[in-house]
Amino acid sequence: MTRNAYIAQEAMVSAARAYPQLWRLFAGLILAAIVVIALNSALMAFLAGRLSAGESVQGGSPLTMLVTLYSFGFLIVGVGVSARALHQRGLETVFGPLIPCMVQFRNVALVIVALGAVLLILPPYNMGMELIPNTPVRVWLLLLPFGLLGVIIQSAAEEVLFRGYLQQQLAARFRSPLIWIGIPSALFAAGHYLPAQAGDNALIIAVWSGVFGVLMADLTARAGTLGPAIAVHVANNASALLIVSLPDSLNGLALYVTPITMSDTETLRAWMPVDFATTFVFWLAARLAIRR
Repeated sequence: MTRNAYIAQEAMVSAARAYPQLWRLFAGLILAAIVVIALNSALMAFLAGRLSAGESVQGGSPLTMLVTLYSFGFLIVGVGVSARALHQRGLETVFGPLIPCMVQFRNVALVIVALGAVLLILPPYNMGMELIPNTPVRVWLLLLPFGLLGVIIQSAAEEVLFRGYLQQQLAARFRSPLIWIGIPSALFAAGHYLPAQAGDNALIIAVWSGVFGVLMADLTARAGTLGPAIAVHVANNASALLIVSLPDSLNGLALYVTPITMSDTETLRAWMPVDFATTFVFWLAARLAIRR
């Protein structure tokens, strides 16, 4: 990786250079967390008594899944508050130049949709297992626009925090990509270390999440906007949340669920290389798309 390869990021980092002090970054992260906690608490208080008996906001039904996804918007609000209060910059500067961001998102999304269509026609057509219908097709199609918007919000929120705010503020303070790519990616990995849910696969998933963070950081630095990273992130999450999900994890909007659960560590581990390879292909395709 060369400095020239990441020259496009300078337009994003320039907005962070006015107030690059590390104490401001730490304070901004704390302030963003306070905003997220406060807004989530208000949401939970509003929903209390309104959900059906036995229903909780864990993504097991279409309603709770939508609530879970849309609540990630609170993270975007939190980052926006921190950027304004601690760095005197608007939320729009975290995304990068708006028009190029939207154009790059569109171009990368179109390429990934085309690649996804090709993958769908290649064997194995059912992941090598008998998939279980989870949502009636008509209902799924009705909910799809709302679910897709939710995945966009959820994916954009994570990119805004890790490849936007964190990466930009660190790049404004440090020249080495090892720092402004490495630290956000390590934190991203730590946030995906969930041994209670993933069991023996928890460490592998966390490490892969860190690698994913590095790939998205590379895309962002090359593009100069969050558009491409958001597009790849949406594709990665949409396939697992809206198309085929696990029966015991965030499946409220999925068309199908697998016959295996999170506890089937060996079977899931066997499929991880396929998931990793697909993401690498999407990353390479995105790099080509932003060069046009």
